[in-house]
Parts: sequence; C-alpha cells; structure tokens
Amino acid sequence: MRVLKTAGKILGILLLLIVVAVVGYVAYMQIQYYRIEDNLVIFTENNREEQLGTDSSYTIMTYNIGFGAYSEDYTFFMDTGEMKDGTKTAGKSSRAESKEEACSNTEGSIGLLKEEDPDFLFIQEADEKATRSYQLNQVEMLKEAFSGYGSAYACNFHSAYLFYPILEPHGSVKAGMLTLGKYRIEESIRRQFPVDNSFITKFTDLDRCFMISRVPVNNGKELLLINVHLSAYDEGGKIRAKQLELLNEVLAEEREKGNYVIVGGDFNHDIADSIESFPTEQKVPEWVFQLDDSQLAEGYHFVKADNAELVPTCRGADIPYEEGVTYTVIVDGFIVSEGVKARAENIDAGFRYSDHNPVKLTFTLE
Repeated sequence: MRVLKTAGKILGILLLLIVVAVVGYVAYMQIQYYRIEDNLVIFTENNREEQLGTDSSYTIMTYNIGFGAYSEDYTFFMDTGEMKDGTKTAGKSSRAESKEEACSNTEGSIGLLKEEDPDFLFIQEADEKATRSYQLNQVEMLKEAFSGYGSAYACNFHSAYLFYPILEPHGSVKAGMLTLGKYRIEESIRRQFPVDNSFITKFTDLDRCFMISRVPVNNGKELLLINVHLSAYDEGGKIRAKQLELLNEVLAEEREKGNYVIVGGDFNHDIADSIESFPTEQKVPEWVFQLDDSQLAEGYHFVKADNAELVPTCRGADIPYEEGVTYTVIVDGFIVSEGVKARAENIDAGFRYSDHNPVKLTFTLE
C-alpha cells in the first residue's frame, strides 16, 4: 500500500507539473501575442531618384521564396492532401533541413531573379530572424544582392516560440515581404489584413498584410505597387474574402484618383482558372479557391501569363515535388488597373528553391 501511495503521489506531482507547464506556456504565448498596427509607414532604404515615364517599358517580378526551405523533396508539416487512389498525404518538416540548405535555396532564388534583372521586385516569406531557417537573415541577403535597388520591408509574421510539432518545434519567427525598386519610392505603407483571431489559429497564422509603395511618374500621376500575401490555411475561405474586400476598397479609391496600380504577390487562390490544368496524381486540395476578374474592383483585371497553360506557380507541399504527380496550380501573379498595359510570364524554375515559381510582368504606363 505504501508503494502505491508513493507512486500515486509521484504521478500526481508529474500531472501537476504538466498542467503548470501547459498553463504557463499558454500564458507566455498570450503575453507575447500582438498584432502590428494598421497604416504603418515603412521607411525606404537606399531610395533611388529616377522617376518612371510613360514612354518606356518596365518589368516587375513576384516570388514567394518559402523561407529558403523548399527544395524539391521538402514537405511542410501543415500541408495535407490526398492521392487520387484515396491515400492520405501529409508533410513532415517544420524547419528547413539545415541552415546550409536554407542559405543555398535563398541564394538560388536570388540567382533566378538576378538573371531576369527586373526594375521592381515583390518578395514574400523572407525570414529576418526565425528558428525555422536557423536565424538566417534572408531580408539582408536580398538587400545586399540587390544593392542598386531601394528597399521597403514589412513584417508579415511574428510569433513567440511555437512548441509544435513536439519533436521539431517550428519555433519563433520574424518574417515578411520586401519590395525592391530601381526607381524612386515616394512612400510605403503597411496595411493590416483581417486575420483569424480564434484562440489557437491566432498564434500560428501569419499576421497578414499588404504593402503599398507609391512611385511617382513623370506625368504627375503615381504608380501604386501593392505587394500582397493572402491567407492560406483558412477553412471555407472566410478570412480571405474579408482580405479581398479590404484590398478592393483600396483599389477603388486609387482608381478614383486616376492613379496606375499593379498588385502582385501570392494570392493563395487560383487566379488563372488553373485548378485542374496540370497533370497530377493528387486530388484538388481543400485550400484551393478560385479568384477571377469578377471579384475585383471595377477597372481591374488579372494578367494571365502567356505560358499559363504550361507553367504552374505553386506546388503542394504534402509530398515531395515530382512533375506530373504533385498537385500544382497558379496562385502567384499580378492585377493591373486601367492605363497599365501588361503581359506576364510564369518563370519555370522547376520548384528547385521554393514551393513557388516566380512570375514576371512587363508593363507600360499609358
């Protein structure tokens, strides 16, 4: 009996310690939790002086670099799917395979972009300081690689230490989006997207935003460059609908002012009627929602890439990438306003360095 009582006491103490640890961790997460303010002014570093004109052609690219983790064989723990034969699939990793791998993929992404030599760049999922990329400062790597560009950075994900998955915690993250340009940026503003504030999700989802950069044009107008990254893990698409509503409000306001507008980035929606366009052995994932011109503010439209039938821009990360097997779709690209004449090309990078491929837009202002 004495042994049983002793064992019972020990078990009770262990359970009490577990409860205290869990309650303490939840309190820690809640204390650390905050949302970044809306309409935050972003300083443009290394700003350029040259202005855009209406007599020249320019290029802009968008690329979600996936925090340098997504080699072709990488899978992410939050991604799930299903093969057409009914087999369930799920990603495994919560971090890049190593710091060297994250650095190599980031350098690979930079190399792709430098080959194209665009006038402007929209980058998403660049880590500033994060456990998942082993504290590699990808934002500084990009700024240094494009030292001839002005740069504006907006934090898009800041979280306390996430102890999940247990065996390889995702850890703490500070990451965001970067807009780079060879021409003067008069002002950049970070706008806060609506996000899911439910108890668990608010700790794990990105603090979504879009960044508006105002670029003066020599005819007295402005070109608004809007770098976006909409929510991905959003059951039913309710949060994304609210995010689109806010974006459309901004687009409508700028149309009334007569400004040029280019919106680019990772929309986390099928934006090119590509849900079932590419060969795959997987079913269409639940996260794929469609977005088209009818859902945009008046006077705006998506620019479908000339090679959209051939090159997807995003792969599922529930299984390693294998062409013709892994599900792929087009979620990255551009929206333009009236007065912007543009054509787009999806760059076939083979998903070597990210779970996304870059997209290039060539445009003139009329």
